[in-house]
Amino acid sequence: MSRREQYKHLLNLMANCIMLACEAAIFAYIWYCIYVPMMQEAHRFWNRGNWAMIGMYALIMYFFTRTFGGYKVGYLRITDVCLSQILAIFCANVIEYFQVCLINNDYMPISPILLLTGFELLVILPEVYLVRFVYTRLYPPRKMIVIYGKHSPDDLINKINSRKDKYNVCATASVYLGYKALYERIMEYEAVVLCDLPTKMRNPILKFCFDQGKRTYITPKISDIIINGTERIHLFDSPLMLSRNRGLTIEQRFVKRAMDIVLSLIAIVLSSPIFLLIAASIKLYDKGPVFYTQERLTRDGEIFRIIKFRSMRMDSEKEGAQLAKKDDDRITPVGRIIRRTHFDELPQIFNILKGEMSFVGPRPERESIADQYEAIIPEFSFRLKVKAGLTGYAQVYGKYNTTPYDKLKLDLTYIETYSFWLDIKLMLMTFKIIFQKENTEGIDKGQVTAVKR
Repeated sequence: MSRREQYKHLLNLMANCIMLACEAAIFAYIWYCIYVPMMQEAHRFWNRGNWAMIGMYALIMYFFTRTFGGYKVGYLRITDVCLSQILAIFCANVIEYFQVCLINNDYMPISPILLLTGFELLVILPEVYLVRFVYTRLYPPRKMIVIYGKHSPDDLINKINSRKDKYNVCATASVYLGYKALYERIMEYEAVVLCDLPTKMRNPILKFCFDQGKRTYITPKISDIIINGTERIHLFDSPLMLSRNRGLTIEQRFVKRAMDIVLSLIAIVLSSPIFLLIAASIKLYDKGPVFYTQERLTRDGEIFRIIKFRSMRMDSEKEGAQLAKKDDDRITPVGRIIRRTHFDELPQIFNILKGEMSFVGPRPERESIADQYEAIIPEFSFRLKVKAGLTGYAQVYGKYNTTPYDKLKLDLTYIETYSFWLDIKLMLMTFKIIFQKENTEGIDKGQVTAVKR
């Protein structure tokens, strides 16, 4: 490892601390110079109270920025980092405004919060670009070699090449070339990608890379993800890992269901004006039905009828069940808008209230399409260990046209690493993907399902 490489995370940490300090300082200015003089004498704080307000604001800002990925300046695309920062500033300032109102026991002018938001955007976004500029100059893309097995690595290489700012795939090599030849080639590059290798052949290469200090990227197998969710047991001098293989515990299900009920009731009340507007737009366009129902699968393979706003023509499935394609001419003009914003999914809040779905979980598939996937990937049914979700791990970190195998890996990662805070994070991250067009991309023309031929 080069000496410069050792300081990469330190650079990122220092930049993030400076950004958080700037945000706290701008809030402190607005607080001391505008809000404090406005408050009644009885509600004014001692100095420690003022510091507590600034500290609380910094914690709230840190939580949202970290959740949305705004601190991953050297990891995400620059547009993603900027979007994360904008969302974090907006969410933190909305919460802070209500906090100020509660402290004063009365509504306060919102103009200082708008001023705060504007100042923060003017300071933080240029700083993000500056840090990214320095980062890319100090740490150019790594030269990588992809080692693959029986299957072509082209699909993975295309995905890696979409981030030329971070990765540089220079060569590929088949694992059947032999270990000696592979080890010699590995030493010529800075990083290694192990793409879908048989476990027996992968392990020696992984140990060699570990011994040589080579950065290694691995496409995980289903068993790897299950192992990742195991519980470590230290009752003996031999380490054990326990995989319970039963989905969520009864306590986790109870907490998750309670959260679903509370949030669905709140969501129905808050989104009712949007419901009426979308329903009227669909009806006025072609006089057809507003809602579209369809049988889908949820936990343990149970079938329920999912409710969505209709976004396609009424005869959209005259040729049988199929996913939406890129530039699909079956989608109506109203449908394109509500699909782009994910508002077509809003009626599923009623499925959540009824207990058929959860806010977070694997997206529910049709039984016919799930059967096709299982014929190719028998493990695809592993996703049914938890309730289907309105949003989920695969929706946040994948796309509409993500392959079934990759979708299974993402959903299993959620199941095996589940926590209450993971649900909160995924729900917040869902707001971010609304602004990312690539997440709603349909399948290619010629495809009926997400399986790539």
